[in-house]
Amino acid sequence: MATATQAAARAPQTTSRPLRAWQQAALGKYEEESPKDFLVTATPGAGKTTFALTLAARLLSRREVARVIVVCPTDHLRMQWADAADAMGIVLDPNLTNAVGPVRAGTQGYVTTYAQVAGKPMLHAARATTVKTLVILDEVHHAGDGLSWGEAVEEAYGRAARRLCLTGTPFRTKADERIPFVRYVEDGFEGQGGLMSMADFTYGYKEALADNVVRPVVFAAYTGTSRWRNSAGEVVAASLSEAGTRSVEMQAWRTALDPKGQWVPHVIAAMDDRITHLREEGGMPDAAGLVLASDQDDAREYAKIVRRVTGKAPELILSDDPKASKKIEKFNKGGARIAVCVRMVSEGVDVPRAAVLAWMTSYRTPLFFAQAVGRVVRARAPHESATVFLPAVRPLLSLAASMEEQRNHVMPPPKSQPDEELEALDLPPREPREGEMKQWEALEADARFAHVLSSGTAHTGEGSPAVVPLEAEAEDFLGIPGLLTPAQTAELLAKRDDELRARIAASHRNGDDDGFMVVEDHPEEEEAGRSWRDATDLRREINRLVNRIAAKTSTPQAVVHTQLRQSVPGPPSASASVDVLRARRERLRTML
Repeated sequence: MATATQAAARAPQTTSRPLRAWQQAALGKYEEESPKDFLVTATPGAGKTTFALTLAARLLSRREVARVIVVCPTDHLRMQWADAADAMGIVLDPNLTNAVGPVRAGTQGYVTTYAQVAGKPMLHAARATTVKTLVILDEVHHAGDGLSWGEAVEEAYGRAARRLCLTGTPFRTKADERIPFVRYVEDGFEGQGGLMSMADFTYGYKEALADNVVRPVVFAAYTGTSRWRNSAGEVVAASLSEAGTRSVEMQAWRTALDPKGQWVPHVIAAMDDRITHLREEGGMPDAAGLVLASDQDDAREYAKIVRRVTGKAPELILSDDPKASKKIEKFNKGGARIAVCVRMVSEGVDVPRAAVLAWMTSYRTPLFFAQAVGRVVRARAPHESATVFLPAVRPLLSLAASMEEQRNHVMPPPKSQPDEELEALDLPPREPREGEMKQWEALEADARFAHVLSSGTAHTGEGSPAVVPLEAEAEDFLGIPGLLTPAQTAELLAKRDDELRARIAASHRNGDDDGFMVVEDHPEEEEAGRSWRDATDLRREINRLVNRIAAKTSTPQAVVHTQLRQSVPGPPSASASVDVLRARRERLRTML
């Protein structure tokens, strides 16, 4: 492997800031080997996007490729990739759909999603083979979410000139569910014949922490007593932190997360207090927090609780909201304190000012945990730290304690599996079907600060640490906060715990959120000057002008569009260049 110094010496700078040592070393290794396939595993927040786009810029400048295609998991990440590429002088169109054939003139490529590729793999294959193409598969483990996705990715990009695969977490999978373009070795996990991914370059959380690339994370665990009614009508009570059967543990956990109880508002108040501390004393004046919910119904209820407890409306980000991507962008650049979301910001989404996470979901797979915690670890300056508030349940404490380990996460089964098998992955339980007896009903749950987890030890804030029983494989904790020691953080949280409980109880007695608009509308931001956004704005303006002309002349809109293309020849607007779109806009203005 080339050293970081050797790689930096011969590699031209293509970013506005110096590349990190690991990025230089990875680029050096790639350029030494010039491979067709290359897999990079780098911890969330380390800078995989910058590495990939730097490589793309070099290949484009040397004319080793003429096009770049990025495949990512979500629509929002398409915009994020396009903006990052714009900053490096690479124009990637994030709005190219499967209904449009050619890639728009004036671009170096486009950004799409795994779902789009699965919709029309042959279309994407044609785009990837018309010219020499670098295909960047972001969070490539998503190609294992279902056999159809993996097969589609292989069909679409099997003949591409170069392929760069990226992931934030190493992974394992079964032999019949292998992800294309990834090298494997035999693993045999869980007594089954299995495969372990082999990265060409790896940069783990432990190395990133030592290099000050990511923030150290403190896990603040909150216990409490949950009471629920079971299917026999019996009332059951259990503590979150007490060892018990798996069934009792899961029911206590679910009850604590119920929006009607007191566990959620108490932890949100503690989270808000931590944000205030970071803003006023921690050197992060724009610090923000994320509340991660299990589903959209819970997310909406949690947003109301945030408004009631903090007095400020959060940003509610739901995947089926057409404004979801814009809300993430506004939250990233704005001053809002808290965003409530489901899974949309769990992977890849870049919100550097988010330094606090409240884990209010029943998801507990290692892969999901690592990706979600990764949203709050991106460091911007020395001495920043991140705090994750979570239920004091053994599965989450074990995951928190093993964050520093370089694990190969087991891929989830394909989506074609029946519900019963999916529930074994601790997805939110289904509501009973009509006519079925309700198996569980939440009654109430309170919350109490339990401890801050660090180095396998629970700091209670009472002068002496208390040992927390963890799984044998999870004894090594990831690090210490930058500004406060674990004991100081624990003391801070414990000192205000009674005060917060009283505050929440008072707001619960006096607050009334019925009919209250929780999510604030924020003013539109100026988006001019970005090349792919220029094309989007021009298409939108052309459509508005066509509508005005059609109304003014009583001419069908389709006829106006046809006349426009005759006056200004070129491809349809969806694939037209910026110059063509500008010419059409000017033509329409003369027709008014």
